[in-house]
Amino acid sequence: MELDGASAIVTGGASGLGRATARALVDGGASVVLVDLPGPRGEEAAAALGDRARFVAADVANEAEVQAAVEAASALAPLRVAVNCAGIVTANRTVGRDGPAPLDAFERTIRVNLIGTFNVTRLAAAAMAATEPVEGSVPGGPATPERGVIVSTASVAAFDGQIGQAAYSASKAAVAGMTLPIARDLSKLLIRVVTIAPGIFETPLLGTLPDSVRASLANQVPFPKRLGQPDEYASLATQIITNVMLNGETIRLDGAIRMQPR
Repeated sequence: MELDGASAIVTGGASGLGRATARALVDGGASVVLVDLPGPRGEEAAAALGDRARFVAADVANEAEVQAAVEAASALAPLRVAVNCAGIVTANRTVGRDGPAPLDAFERTIRVNLIGTFNVTRLAAAAMAATEPVEGSVPGGPATPERGVIVSTASVAAFDGQIGQAAYSASKAAVAGMTLPIARDLSKLLIRVVTIAPGIFETPLLGTLPDSVRASLANQVPFPKRLGQPDEYASLATQIITNVMLNGETIRLDGAIRMQPR
C-alpha cells in the first residue's frame, strides 16, 4: 500500500505510539486524522505534524464520533490506513483486600480496548471498501491490488498477563484473537489486517513511574535491554502497511521479553 496520496486515521494519536505512527505516515506522504479524547494535546499533536494532519476528538467506542473521524479522513484523500493505538490500562486483582474486583473497571477496559478497536476497524473498513483498489508492488514482485490496511495494537499481556491484569489481558488477547477472522472477513474487499503486540514501551504512562521502576522494567528485556521506543512501533506499522504479504498475523515487538507473574 502506497502512502502517498492516501489518508489514514490513527487512534490514540495525541501521544505515545499513536503520535509516532502519525508522524511516520505523514512523512510517508499520507494525510492523517489523529483521533483522541477531547483536549489540547490532540490539537497540539496535529499542529506539530503540519498541514496534512487534522485532529478529531472521539471516544473510540462511540459510533457517531468515530464515523465523523472516518469521514474527515475520507474528505482529505481516499482512506487507506487505520491504526488502532487507543487504549487504557487497569490493574485489579480478581479478589483483593477490598473484595472482588470492580466490574465497572473491567467493563470499561473491554469497552475501550476491544470494542473501541472493533468499532474503528469496522467503520474504517466500510470506508475503504468504497474506494477504488490501488496496485502496490515490491521490486521484482507482482502488482497486487488492495484497498486498505488496518493495524491494531494488542500487548504481550495478551499472552503473558501479570497479576492484576485480568481485564487488560482479556481485552488485548481478544484483539489478537479477532485479527485472523477479520482479515478473512475483509480479504474479498482487498483489505489487510495485522496486529502488533508491543512489550514495554516508552509511553506517557510509563513516564509517570519512578526511575527505579522504569530501570527494573527495562532490565527484564533480554535484548535490547531497554524500553521500546514509539518510533520502533511506528517503523513496524509502516512496514506492515507497505508489505502486502503481511496479513492476518499478530507480531510481538518486545525484545524477547516474557512477562513474569509480577
